[in-house]
Amino acid sequence: YALYSRATWPWIALGWVGLVPWLRVLDRLSTMRGALAAGTAMAVAFELAVFGWFAPAMADYTGAPTVVLLAIVTLLSPFLQPELVTVALARVYVRRAGLGRTAVALVSASTFVATEALVPKLFGDTLGYPLHGAAWLRQGADVAGVPGLTFVMVLVNEAVAMALRALAAERRGALRSRAVLAPAAVAVALVVALAGYGAWRCDQLAASADVAPVTVGLVQADLDHYDRMAAEIGRYATVRTILDTHTELSAPALARDDLDLLIWPETVYPTTFGKPKSDAGADFDREIVAFVERAGVPLVFGSYDTDGTVEYNAAFFLAPDAREPLPFGIYRKARPFPLTERVPAFLDFPLLRRAMPWLGTWSAGAGGSVVPVVLPRGRTIQVAPLICYDVLDPALARSAVRAGADVIVTLSNDSWFQVGRAPELHLLGAAFRSIETRRPQIRATNTGISAFIDATGTLVARADTDERTTLIASVTPERLVTTLVVRYGEWLNPLAMLMTIALLVMARRR
Repeated sequence: YALYSRATWPWIALGWVGLVPWLRVLDRLSTMRGALAAGTAMAVAFELAVFGWFAPAMADYTGAPTVVLLAIVTLLSPFLQPELVTVALARVYVRRAGLGRTAVALVSASTFVATEALVPKLFGDTLGYPLHGAAWLRQGADVAGVPGLTFVMVLVNEAVAMALRALAAERRGALRSRAVLAPAAVAVALVVALAGYGAWRCDQLAASADVAPVTVGLVQADLDHYDRMAAEIGRYATVRTILDTHTELSAPALARDDLDLLIWPETVYPTTFGKPKSDAGADFDREIVAFVERAGVPLVFGSYDTDGTVEYNAAFFLAPDAREPLPFGIYRKARPFPLTERVPAFLDFPLLRRAMPWLGTWSAGAGGSVVPVVLPRGRTIQVAPLICYDVLDPALARSAVRAGADVIVTLSNDSWFQVGRAPELHLLGAAFRSIETRRPQIRATNTGISAFIDATGTLVARADTDERTTLIASVTPERLVTTLVVRYGEWLNPLAMLMTIALLVMARRR
């Protein structure tokens, strides 16, 4: 699964068989204690293989020894990947009750999805995400969300494992060829059906695209670790450097006559905007407003907001004819990253903050809002803003689209997670919000990966990590197309819970 998480061919194919060796091990277990051990071992192996970058990334952020953080991640693996533990337990329990191979396969898939729904995961990860690398296969996410893709993947793995078991038995003369071919045919049929739906959906979306596009520019300045920069050159010089760099990189976009919107990434202005804390801050505020007036196009950028008591990580919307209050729209980040951005009230006490000075102080916003943006030629688009971790919560994007959003704008700062696959995995999560809602997305980050994403999840343009550039692309707003996920949410989750409960009850009666 470390290779499968690359989300490119041929590694994507590994996702359909990656669980098979583990499932074959579970078939040999007869005790719940053995199932617990096998589930825990798989959770540790999976977490270290796919998310091994998390420990060194947190070491970079906190200054703690990497080996200590790696040990903590290892110990927490069963809680970070709880679905592997619950699947092992449920599967062995149902198999011991003699409910049959179909019931065993269904309880694996339903328990996998149900657990991920009941126990939210730190990165919102699930097996379906790397399928983004397969254009047709990923389109099924608009039916039941990414959990739907995961459900199908687990079923295919179970079918392959079933075919291999039958093949081994046939070699011993115990079964006929039909026992091998039937589950193999089911596995192929599931993959073909998913691809067929994706091909049909892509054609349908292409035929319905009759809205005039808008031209958007975004800046990726490749500036990171603002706090360290401030420690070296001072806060004023740091803000000066950041603003000058973004202003300079905006020039290629502003030189175009057809530019409609300009976007800078999360926390690009690392202080409160519109409510300055110093005279220098007030000067910087006025400078940003003057820049937008000269540019003649709306600007979306990341900064901090305050209500006088607490601060928020926020996105600000400025228009060329801004009047008091300066921003015509403010979005407050709804999902601050645990601990590093926000500390739960029951943990927030002085002793902990003295021990961990890197703990965050931001509060959470409401989320799911829509900001109308009037473009230079009088046209209005409805923007669904998301900030960094927000994009891993599908409910926020769904809520904004239900409220009328026709474009998603994501601001992010991934500079603390540039180790390993982190930026790519974050991008995959963002891309699925466009597939689920069928809304195009503009994703601006400080250090990459920035991208323009269309309604099928295709990366129309991208800026990789550690790249300083300006991206300019056309974006086609979408207001009419809807999906089952937008209408009913991730409806598969409660159905999976009911299926798991029903199968466990049946096994108990046996």
